[in-house]
Amino acid sequence: MSGLATTGGAQGDEASGDRAPAPLPGVPRQRPAQGRRPVQEGQVRADEPEPGTGPESGPAPAPPRARGRLRPARRLLPTPTGTPFTFSYTVLLLATSLFAEYGDPGLVSELLRDSSTDVVHLMRAPLLVLVASALWSAGGLVSAYALAFPFVLTALERRIGGLRTAAVFFGGHVLATLATEVPVAFSVAAGQLPESSLQRLDYGISFGVMTCIGALAGMLPGWARLPLLAGVGFLSLTDLLAYADPMANWGHLLSLAVGVAAWPVLRHWRARRTGPPPLLGDLGHPALRSARTR
Repeated sequence: MSGLATTGGAQGDEASGDRAPAPLPGVPRQRPAQGRRPVQEGQVRADEPEPGTGPESGPAPAPPRARGRLRPARRLLPTPTGTPFTFSYTVLLLATSLFAEYGDPGLVSELLRDSSTDVVHLMRAPLLVLVASALWSAGGLVSAYALAFPFVLTALERRIGGLRTAAVFFGGHVLATLATEVPVAFSVAAGQLPESSLQRLDYGISFGVMTCIGALAGMLPGWARLPLLAGVGFLSLTDLLAYADPMANWGHLLSLAVGVAAWPVLRHWRARRTGPPPLLGDLGHPALRSARTR
């Protein structure tokens, strides 16, 4: 009987070509062929993973880093598309600083006097001098406030946007200027200061930069916020105690306080700009995607 089975199996092989031989009769627990072709030595079936790619081959590759975890250094500087307000303002300050350095001394002196935010000019043309005084950098491009300007405003604009950064900068500039010049007017009227105090050269971006520093501190985590406020506050108090320019030094402290006082508004602006944080387990929900793109 085994000879017949063998003969039949051989004939079946010739008839079926590449099909596996039929199961032998009378032999239990034979696995029937599923039409799979025999595998020759050195070949790999299409439905089997290649060597070294299975689950036992080793740990899975590490997922890519989250987007934005490592920011390139170029994000620290203003760009025309990323931070248009800071970039345009930086170019403007560069132009006025170069003009003040290499321009005609008489013309430069006249323009600076007309841009001064002293009491006399504030009474004559308040809006003009409040804007014009912020177009110059006292001390030129090598001053501490000019060097800090692009970095501070870039970091703030990337968090709250260009128009809101402009509002913070000019809001602090105007409030600190009025808070320091109005008491001078009352002091002169009361006879506590000479009339020469009504006319003084007062211009620059320091009040606006200090306001943006105070505002930026509220956007940073605690480990960076406290050292920033402590360092800037210490420098401002040191300058005030030196009594070299008490009016400007008081203005710097007031500007920093204005930026800190604006933290609730700034955080609200930032929340509206970035949208609500996604919920765990439902990251692909259409409602969440639409909320983040508003």
